[in-house]
Amino acid sequence: MALRLDHGADALDEMHEINVTPFIDVMLVLLIIFMIAAPLATADIAVNLPSTNAERTPQPDKPLTLTLKPDLALTLDDKAVTRDGLAAALDAATKSDRKQRVYLRADRAVPYGDLMNVMNALRSAGYLDVALVGLEGAPSP
Repeated sequence: MALRLDHGADALDEMHEINVTPFIDVMLVLLIIFMIAAPLATADIAVNLPSTNAERTPQPDKPLTLTLKPDLALTLDDKAVTRDGLAAALDAATKSDRKQRVYLRADRAVPYGDLMNVMNALRSAGYLDVALVGLEGAPSP
């Protein structure tokens, strides 16, 4: 069996193909990084929601969420708002589109009267499409 080590002048020809292996390696590493970092990027407000047995309705990609915490503080999409500044904050978040649905989350410990006060403030601001958010499952005691 003969082996030729000298290929002569033909061995220095240019290669016209791209080596994609390093690109695939980089993409796989980035995919793993984003898979780990994505769940950590969500910032939630701790609220003890009551459960519901209603059928689930589809939500938009970026819902407008108003949260009423147990200490009766309001947050609009992770930003604290006052009751007096609620209308202005909603107008800024929706660009004065009062037909946009507002998802209202309230802690289980919030009295019904305080929840109704927030709903009245939404109505006074012109936001009539309000959806109440609850946990899926059996009704809460």
